[in-house]
Amino acid sequence: MKRALITGITGQDGFYLAEHLLGLGYEVHGLARQTGLEHIRGNLLQDVPPELYERCRLHAVNLDNFPGLYRLISHTQFDECYHLAASSFVGERLADGYQTIQNNIASTHYLLAALLEFQPGCRFYFAGSSEMFGRPATAPQTEETPFMPRSAYGISKLAGYHLVRNYREAHGMFCGVGILYNHESPRRRPEFVTRKISLAAARISQAGGGKLQLGNLKARRDWGYAPDYVRAMHAIVNHDRPEDFVVATGVLHSVEELCEAAFSHVGLDWREHVEVNKDFYRDEEAVPLTGCSAKIEREVGWRPRTTFEEMVHQMVEADVARLKAGVA
Repeated sequence: MKRALITGITGQDGFYLAEHLLGLGYEVHGLARQTGLEHIRGNLLQDVPPELYERCRLHAVNLDNFPGLYRLISHTQFDECYHLAASSFVGERLADGYQTIQNNIASTHYLLAALLEFQPGCRFYFAGSSEMFGRPATAPQTEETPFMPRSAYGISKLAGYHLVRNYREAHGMFCGVGILYNHESPRRRPEFVTRKISLAAARISQAGGGKLQLGNLKARRDWGYAPDYVRAMHAIVNHDRPEDFVVATGVLHSVEELCEAAFSHVGLDWREHVEVNKDFYRDEEAVPLTGCSAKIEREVGWRPRTTFEEMVHQMVEADVARLKAGVA
C-alpha cells in the first residue's frame, strides 16, 4: 500500500485529492493547523463529511514549525508528498503581502529540506499557479511562457517553483510541478466569484427573489473542475520523470456565462437578479490567462472530463442542498 502526505488537506484540493487517493487504496496522511483539526473533529465546518477525514491520519503540524515537520518526516516514510498548502493573499497592494511571500517560500523550503534529509526518494508534487504568469504577453500559456507575476501570491508561488526546480536538478529528487489554472467545485470558499454566484442563485431560487452585485461581467477566466485537477496531480507524481505541466481547460468563459449557467439551472433569468457594481471592477488583462495543456495530455494522457456547465450545475445543486439542510 502506498502512503501519501498531503499538506493543506482541509482545503478544496486537499479534500478531493484525499478522496481520490483513498479510492486508489492509498494510506493518506495530512497536515493541518490545530484549528483546522478542531473544526473537523467538532464537525463545525460546513458540509465537511468527517468520515472522509476519519479514514486519513491527520497531523497537527504547521508548515512553519520546522522541528515538528522534521519529526514527522523523520519518523514516517512516505511514497508521495503533495504540497498544496499556501497562504493566498488577495489584496491590492503588493506591500501588504509580506506574510504571504514569507510563509509560502519558507514552508516549501522546510518541506523539501526535510524530505531531502530523511527520505529523498519520496516523490514530491508542488502546486504551482497560473498567477506565476501574471500578465503574460501571449495566450494560451505553455510551460515555456515567461513568468511575470504581479501579486504577492504569484511571486511566492514562483519562488517556490524555483526552489522545487533546484532540489530536482541539484539533488536528483523527483519533484513535479502542476501549474494549475482556476479550478472550482462545490467546496470552493464563498468569497470566490464562482461560489458567490452559485450560492446566490441557490438562495434567490429558494427565497423567491433577491439581488446579487458583481463587477465586470465580461471578465473571462479559464475555469476547470477541481476533482479533474487532482487527477492531474496524481498523474504528475506518477509520471516516469519529474517535469512541469500546465493544467488547464484552454477554454475561456465570462462571468456573464457563469451567471447564465447558474441561474438558468434553477429556472431563473440572471439578468433580473444580477446588478453591476463598479466598486467590484478589477483591471482586465489585455492578454487573458488561459492555459495550453497539450503537454500533460500528450505525456500522461490527462484531460478534463467535466464541462463548464456541468461544474456550475453541480455547484448550484450543492448550495441548494446546503440551504435546505440549514448549513449554508
